[in-house]
Amino acid sequence: MKLETRKIETDILIIGGGTAGCFSALTIGENSNAKVLIVEKSNIKRSGCLAAGVNALNAYITAGETPNSFVDYVKEEFDEIIREDLVYTIAEKLNKVTEKIEKLGLPILKDEEGNYVSRGKRSIKINGENIKPILASAVEQHKNITILNRVNIIDYIVKDEKIIGAYGFSLDDNVFLVIKAKAVICATGGAAGLYKPNNPGFSRHKMWYSPFNTGAGYAMGIRAGAEMTSFEMRFIALRCKDTIAPTGTVAQGVKTPQVNSYGERYVFSYGKPTTPMRIFATIMENQNGSGPCYLKTKGIMKKTEDQLFKAYLNMAPSQTLKWIENNTGPSQENIEIEGTEPYIVGGHTASGYWVDVNRRTTLKGLYAAGDVAGGSPKKYVTGCFVEGELAGIDALKYIENVSIENISDTEIEKKKSELELFLNNSDDFYSVEELEEAMQKVMDEYAGGISSKYGYNKNKLNIALEKIDELITISRKLKANDLHELLFIYELLDRLLVCKVLIHHLKARKETRWKCYQENLDHPNKDDDNFKKYINSKYSDGKVDIIYRDLIGRDDLYEHKNR
Repeated sequence: MKLETRKIETDILIIGGGTAGCFSALTIGENSNAKVLIVEKSNIKRSGCLAAGVNALNAYITAGETPNSFVDYVKEEFDEIIREDLVYTIAEKLNKVTEKIEKLGLPILKDEEGNYVSRGKRSIKINGENIKPILASAVEQHKNITILNRVNIIDYIVKDEKIIGAYGFSLDDNVFLVIKAKAVICATGGAAGLYKPNNPGFSRHKMWYSPFNTGAGYAMGIRAGAEMTSFEMRFIALRCKDTIAPTGTVAQGVKTPQVNSYGERYVFSYGKPTTPMRIFATIMENQNGSGPCYLKTKGIMKKTEDQLFKAYLNMAPSQTLKWIENNTGPSQENIEIEGTEPYIVGGHTASGYWVDVNRRTTLKGLYAAGDVAGGSPKKYVTGCFVEGELAGIDALKYIENVSIENISDTEIEKKKSELELFLNNSDDFYSVEELEEAMQKVMDEYAGGISSKYGYNKNKLNIALEKIDELITISRKLKANDLHELLFIYELLDRLLVCKVLIHHLKARKETRWKCYQENLDHPNKDDDNFKKYINSKYSDGKVDIIYRDLIGRDDLYEHKNR
């Protein structure tokens, strides 16, 4: 199979049409006539983490709170290893972007006085099942924004340590795309599917994070030599057993405690109830014989139960269907809970690109926004909006003095031949699915997955690294019979590279700072003297170099030239 080469030019290329990508495009469209191209491997109307909707905005400055108190909260949750400057620049704009999305048509619940209805200290209730179509519709109204759906971007175009575009391929036509741009904004989301999931086999995509976010943005940046940060700060969600439905709707909305099988409230027995500690406490209760563990909903009012039925039907229908099929409900029985497999996601933790306050990466011409940007945990939907806006505004300034750069036909043909190699390989001994399952098994058993209760040690990580390198070598011989299978190959390649970098980060933090998230069994205690730092990395010629960086406060003026 041969691919036709097609060249496109634009002022700003946005890779990923999800939460941050759409908001970044909106910002640029409203503030300039610059040509914007959004490239999305699915369709921006129902892509990314907001595809199925959401019933709350979990990052909002409610009455009595301030941007500074928001930063203090995030700092405490993650034991100080955050970029305070990044979190603060998000916090001061959270309410502004919330008002903007409401004006675009998002229904936000209000009380009799017209104030937003709070779900928690930093959360407000919304009717957000159509939040993504609302965003997509707003983007489509701008004449200077072009949307290219069903195109998979595989790598940046790098020239003299500057990003000048990206390569990709169509999922519908035999077309290899060369997209040249003055600036590139990466908004591809985090990485799911690295570890063996709770529900294997046919139901393996029933997971907490979007299964279609495969770490592509991370992997492209790693290959191009961008500095990355905090991959070892994994995220593990506490979820309803089997359905993997959210627990926050119950824990915050109904204010229910976590209890063990004896009805005892157990979380405070293990320390301050931070997000990681709630999962660790649940693991320990099960291990100590006091499980299963639950959210205590038995006995709630019928009205509250009806609200939960509706809420889950909108965002996690499997939970409501489970209740209906079993002829029961949360008022009649408690909800059993469990932890998911680990994910790498910068919207909940700090994993991602190392950026400055304008969301510029260490590669000139490249920005990162949303889950792919590191350093700023708990940004959620509204925080991704803010980062998209910040990246868009600065990208407009950057392109004022930048021109489209040329790429040699030799470079283009070299990259295209890489794709065609997979399409024309004669050896199809292994399938993508087999290698993906092997990768997940390796990460689960040797790099702190569910089967090892999220713990790992140096010897296991060394085995994981060796086996992941073997899978990377084998994956180069995969065969794609069509463009859809070619997509799966590149998703696997991206995941494997992210796994490799993650393992190096886990090895580098020789302490345990976040229970479950980063459970180093060789070093079970926290070590502030040596590891109150960011763990960053750069990749070159197959080698991952670890960089330790000092903490940055909310008032520090950090620029990449300071590093």
